[in-house]
Amino acid sequence: MTRVHSDPRWHSDLRVLRQLLFHRTRGKTHQDRLESFYARQAGDYDSFRRRMLHGRERLIQKIDFPQGGVWVDLGCGTGQNVEFAGDRVRGLSRIQLVDLSPSLLAVADERSRSVRGPRVTTHLADATAFRLSPETVDVVTFSYSLTMIPDWFAAIENAVNMLRPGGVLGVTDFFISRKHIDSPEVRHRWMTRLFWQHWFAMDNVFLSGDHLAMLRRRLHPLHLEQHRGKVPYLPLLKAPYYVFVGRK
Repeated sequence: MTRVHSDPRWHSDLRVLRQLLFHRTRGKTHQDRLESFYARQAGDYDSFRRRMLHGRERLIQKIDFPQGGVWVDLGCGTGQNVEFAGDRVRGLSRIQLVDLSPSLLAVADERSRSVRGPRVTTHLADATAFRLSPETVDVVTFSYSLTMIPDWFAAIENAVNMLRPGGVLGVTDFFISRKHIDSPEVRHRWMTRLFWQHWFAMDNVFLSGDHLAMLRRRLHPLHLEQHRGKVPYLPLLKAPYYVFVGRK
């Protein structure tokens, strides 16, 4: 029987957990703080986050990538969304991967070299400031990045501005509901809202009940799921997350 301490995944998880629990995030700018948080765990990012960032593969499954189209992934991290998409993106002309962390983007750049079909370009840039010509993009995605962008209003506006009429914006992320909602969306109890908001804020991840409201206002909703997902090594906790796809 293999001992737990000899399992490579355990050593990888231990490095991530040590970073999450004991490393203080530092920096004067948003980019500095991101790099302070991710630099030491970039190589272990995918293994741990795949068991925590639920809904990413589901989001990609719900998006139709058009022949000859352009996909922009804002806050792409290590570029694993492209891996999730697989052969479904072979017909695209270009994929633009955008992130503000040099360490994560280096992993994405390495991964992009194995993509067959579209030309993949990585960009070290802020999701609120990255610019392509207006109305030239077919698909934009935010995959667990919106909650880490301080000016998320500007990020959504930038994404919508890039999209062609009829283009698609897909988002998956953690969230808490608004206290009062009139729509059929999930309503979380006050303890759920309070706990998860403060728990994630310790890592500069800011959950909001307004993300979905903004997305529904700016786009025509095509698909919405709201679930709770397991947190590694905390079997009694399940964090709320959503999968949203909307059309411009």
